[in-house]
Parts: sequence; C-alpha cells; structure tokens
Amino acid sequence: MKLLYPLLFALTLSACGGSSDSSSPAPVDPDPVPPVEDIELSADICYLMSTTLGDMTLAIDTTNTPITGQNFKRYVDDKFYDGTIFHRVIHNFVSQGGGFTSGLVEKPGYDPIELESNKGLTNAHYTIAMARTNVANSATSQFYINALTNTDLDYQNSTSPGYAVFGQVIEGLDVADQINITSTSNDVPVTDIVITSVSEANCPAM
Repeated sequence: MKLLYPLLFALTLSACGGSSDSSSPAPVDPDPVPPVEDIELSADICYLMSTTLGDMTLAIDTTNTPITGQNFKRYVDDKFYDGTIFHRVIHNFVSQGGGFTSGLVEKPGYDPIELESNKGLTNAHYTIAMARTNVANSATSQFYINALTNTDLDYQNSTSPGYAVFGQVIEGLDVADQINITSTSNDVPVTDIVITSVSEANCPAM
C-alpha cells in the first residue's frame, strides 16, 4: 500500500460534486443500503499503545465490527505495529499510522479486509478507524485517530461508503492531542512518532 495521502480525502471530495442544471435528474444510488442507527462502541479488548510521545489505551470493538476488530488484534498479536510510525498527521483532522517504519519504509501487511463502515459507529473525536484507498474493501494495517468529530468520514451510501470505526482512545487523550499538533512537512511529522509497542491491557471502567 502506498503512502495514501489522498485516501481520507476521497470521501469528502466526492461530496463536492453536483450540477447547477435543475432539469437534470438527481443521481440514483444503484445499490442503496440504509445507514444503521448510531450505536455505542463496545470495549471488548483493550490495548496499551506506547509511543515516543507517551501512552494511550485503546478500546477495540469486536462486537459491532468483528472483522475489523479481529484484524487489528491479529496485527497486535504479531507485534506488527511495534516500530511503526504515525506517518501522516493533518492538524484538526486525523493522525494516521500503522503502515510505515522510519524513513517512510512501507511494511507489507495481510490481505485487505471487508469494509464495516455501515455499523452505526461514527467518526467521533478520539475514535479509531481503518484507513484505506478509494477501493472500499482495501484496508489492511493502517488506522487513524480522529482529532475532531469527522462525520463526513461516516458511511453515507454505497457510493460513499466512508471509513470503518472500530475503537477509541479511552486513556491518554492528551497524547492523541500531542500527536495531532506535532510539527509536519507535507503532513509527515518532522520528528518520527514511533509506536514502540502495543500490548493487551485490562479495560478500565467506561
């Protein structure tokens, strides 16, 4: 998977189209799928993610997003994320990591997974979602942390399927904030923010 700079923008840019010709019929979704009503995230597995800027506790939902949650667990169990970096930081938008090591060396992952964006989970502040290309079922290891509430990244319809939320930062919110305000050049942190380890932890009372 390449550096994927445009990958989160694909959804928002697609929403900017339209025609000023009022006689033109509105586009019809060829395969409409109604959005699921908003639900609460489930904290089924928790992980301590240690970074060079501090520690965060992540709660992962394997109840509502079993494919995505188990995919993240697989990478953690294999220690895949150890030594990877937050390679893409857009202030007041997202902090993306889990696919590159220092020097932007790509780390190959497993096969892509099925997109689980239509589960009623929203891209709220501090939630974690899977990064992907403009192909819906293309997510592998890369994830992002929402720096604000980004409902534009939610499922809209089958032609704007959004991004799959599967967890949230529940402790170390200040660390998530520090990651997102780090100095960058072309959205790449000037100083590497390294994920030193990810290990299973007890889930605190939420």
